[in-house]
Amino acid sequence: MGRTMQNRMVRKLDLEIALSKIGQHPCPKAYLEQYTIPSAVAAQLLHIAAYTYDDLIGKAVAELGCGTGRLAIGSALLGAKEVIGVDVDKIATKTALKNAEKLGVKRQTQWITADVSTIRGSFDTVLQNPPFGVQKRRADRKFLETAMRIGRRIYSLHKSIRKATKHAAKSRATSIALIPNAPSPFLKGLIEGHGGQIKALYTLPIHVPYMFDFHRKRKHKVLVDLYVIEAHLQPEKTHSKPVSRTRNKEPATSYPKSKGLFEGAREKDN
Repeated sequence: MGRTMQNRMVRKLDLEIALSKIGQHPCPKAYLEQYTIPSAVAAQLLHIAAYTYDDLIGKAVAELGCGTGRLAIGSALLGAKEVIGVDVDKIATKTALKNAEKLGVKRQTQWITADVSTIRGSFDTVLQNPPFGVQKRRADRKFLETAMRIGRRIYSLHKSIRKATKHAAKSRATSIALIPNAPSPFLKGLIEGHGGQIKALYTLPIHVPYMFDFHRKRKHKVLVDLYVIEAHLQPEKTHSKPVSRTRNKEPATSYPKSKGLFEGAREKDN
């Protein structure tokens, strides 16, 4: 626990196991599309952000629509300098705070109950798994616009325009297959219209469990697109305090670097 992870690569499987310990929302709301991101998908996203693009370790990170905090807590575990999670649902942020305490990263994290569009400041990295727009058309637009306003590099998950076919069957509990794909014309136009640039696109299969009365299957396979976006911010101090007040009592600044939860991590990801 006392060893920093900045110079060590954490295995995806170890990260996935840690993320699987994070408690889910006790009463998710359908109109907010509160689906918990699967631990395997979260681990894949975080691994790409940390080790392919160097966007987590020692960085200021925000998770928009954080829910119970899986991406934010994972960022802290991997060595983010400070992490803020934002969600409009106070039950979600309270659950995220409990999860951060459980995983030993309470001091590196801050949880804010607010609409994401009210957040101000600038961050090295923004992570988000926004609503897909099933309940409210284009509900993810507000998240993307906010992310590009406050973030330098954005990792954003969206429902793929590609249909889930035999590729979805490739996913396993400890391995997620990355599928080649092209971006959504709408999202591409929105991102470029706000001065952003799509640096990479990864398509991943996920399983949505039965959660609400309108669900007809025990599990439903869908494809999601992970957009890696470069935003063009004006030069300014990285990370200033958000306008909304945090729900926990930890100070909003001067967090210590994350200690090594994965002290025995191997040098390579198997």
